[in-house]
Amino acid sequence: MEKVLIIEDNKDSLKLLTYAFNRGGYKVISAERGEDGVDLAVQDTPDFIIMDINLPGIDGIEATRRIRSSGVCSKVPIIAVTSYAMAGDRDRILKAGCIGYFEKPIDPLTIVEQIRGVLNAAKSA
Repeated sequence: MEKVLIIEDNKDSLKLLTYAFNRGGYKVISAERGEDGVDLAVQDTPDFIIMDINLPGIDGIEATRRIRSSGVCSKVPIIAVTSYAMAGDRDRILKAGCIGYFEKPIDPLTIVEQIRGVLNAAKSA
């Protein structure tokens, strides 16, 4: 069973994402703060990471940079699921090391398939 780390501080969004990924057959681990997410990523080495950007403590961009520079998780796919939708946000998030970007609100019935598509495209590249 593939393991996904969800780093999300909004309890409703975390609950929705956890439900969607559990339903999709994934084991879910989670963190509500950027620093905790970095620690979990390094300790548990998930198959991929869902990253909110607006987090308490360090934000998702800094958390992504730290995960990328850890060595242990430098190749783990990170996908942003965020409410950041201003001009330039997508490029800034992708430059930090995310391989995909989805705006909130998400559709819990389709998000897992959409993320699988991003993951498959990344493997093919």
